[in-house]
Amino acid sequence: MKPSIPKGTRDFGPVQVNRRNFIFNTLRKVFVKYGYQPIETPVMENLSTLTGKYGEEGDQLLFKILNSGDFLRKAKDMDDYKKLTFQIAEKGLRYDLTVPFARYVAMNQNDIAFPFKRYQIQPVWRADRPQRGRYREFYQCDVDVVGSESLINEVELVQIYDEGFTNLGIDVTIKINNRKILDGIAEAAGITDKMMDMTVAIDKLDKIGIQGVRDEMAKKDIPATAIEKIEKILSCKKMWELESFLSYTESGKKGLLELGNVFNYLDKVNLNNEVVFDITLARGLSYYTGTIYEVKAKGIEMGSIGGGGRYDDLTGMFGLKGVSGVGVSFGAARIYDVLSELDRFPDSSAENIKVLFVTFDETTRDYAFDCLQNVRAAGINAELYPEPVKMKKQMKYANARKVPYVAVIGSNEMEAGSVALKNMETGEQSLISIDDLIEKLRN
Repeated sequence: MKPSIPKGTRDFGPVQVNRRNFIFNTLRKVFVKYGYQPIETPVMENLSTLTGKYGEEGDQLLFKILNSGDFLRKAKDMDDYKKLTFQIAEKGLRYDLTVPFARYVAMNQNDIAFPFKRYQIQPVWRADRPQRGRYREFYQCDVDVVGSESLINEVELVQIYDEGFTNLGIDVTIKINNRKILDGIAEAAGITDKMMDMTVAIDKLDKIGIQGVRDEMAKKDIPATAIEKIEKILSCKKMWELESFLSYTESGKKGLLELGNVFNYLDKVNLNNEVVFDITLARGLSYYTGTIYEVKAKGIEMGSIGGGGRYDDLTGMFGLKGVSGVGVSFGAARIYDVLSELDRFPDSSAENIKVLFVTFDETTRDYAFDCLQNVRAAGINAELYPEPVKMKKQMKYANARKVPYVAVIGSNEMEAGSVALKNMETGEQSLISIDDLIEKLRN
C-alpha cells in the first residue's frame, strides 16, 4: 500500500514543530499575562453536544465518528440523513474549542470561580474543502472569559490580539462589529425571521462580492426591497452613518451603544495595530450575540487569522443559564502559513543540539558517553552518535542536523581528557578540555 494522509491534513517534521511551538509559546505568554488559565477537553464530544451550535452549514462540516459494531444494519430509512446519523454515530470530532468549553463550564460550574478566564491550545476538525489556508485538521489558540458581561473583557481581547500578533511579528487589521447591529439591520429591512440567512450571506461578502450576497439572500426568499435596503446599509463605513437606519430598532441601538463604549475604552490604550469598525463583518456561527471580531494579516492574501465574539447563553444549552461569555481564537495553521510566506520565523537553532560527539571505536565511544553526561548536566543540548561507524557517515549526520560543533574523540583525545572540537561553519578545529568545552558552549 502506498502511504498517504487524508486530504486537508499535514505532517509536521522537527523544523515545522519547532516553528509551531514558537507560535504556541508566544501566545501562551500573552494569555497568562492577562490572567487566563489553561484547560484541555477531549478530542471527541458527544454529537448532541456539537450539533445545532454552528448553524446549518456548520453542522454539515462536523466529522462524525462511527459507533463500534455493525450499526448500519439498524438504519431503516437510508434517505433520512439526520435519523441515519444518530443511529450510526453518537460522537464527533470537535469543530471548535468554544462549544466544548461551554460544556466544560456547565459540567464544572461548582469547581471554578467566576468570572472564569481560560486559554486552550488544541486541534479541531472540519469536513471542509481543503484549499490554501483552509485545512480539515488545524490548531486553534483560544481565550475566553465567562461569567461577566463587562465590556472591559471585549477591550482586553483586542489588546491580546494586538500584543499576540505584534510578538509574532505580523502586522494585522483587527475588525470589529456587533451582532446586535446585524439584528437591527434585519429589523430595519423587515426580515427578522430571516436574520440568520442574511448573516450567513453577508459573512461571504469578501469571497463572493455584493452580487453574490444578493443572490444568496434571494435564494433564501428575502424580498428584493429588503435586499436593496440591506445593501444600502452595508455601504456605511462609519458607525454614526448607521444611526439614521437603526435609531428605531431596539437591537440596533444597543449594538451601536456597546460598540461605541468599546471604542471609547480602546482610545485609552496604546495599540500597535489598527482596529476598525466593519459593518460587513458577520461571523457565520449562530451562537454570537454581541461584539464580534475578525483579524486579517497585512501584506499577504490570506483568509482571517483570528476571530471570535460575545455569546450570551451558550452554556444555557447545557443547563447553565444566564452566563455570558466572550472569546477570540488565533488560527494557528494560517498564522504558520503567514509567517512562512513572509519569512518571519526566528532562527530555531536554540532548539537544536549544540554539539555532537563522534568516535572511532567502542572504547572512545564509552569515554564520549561519560563526557556527554557532563555536558548535558550543564544544561547544554548534546548528542552522541550511537555507533562508532565511519567518520564520513557521522559527519554527514552532523551536517543533516545542522549541528554547530562536533566533538571528535580518538585515543589521543581520550588519554588527554579532551576533545577535538570542530566548528562546522568555519571548519576550524582545536583541542579543548571538557570544562572549556562547556564554558565555550554556554557563551
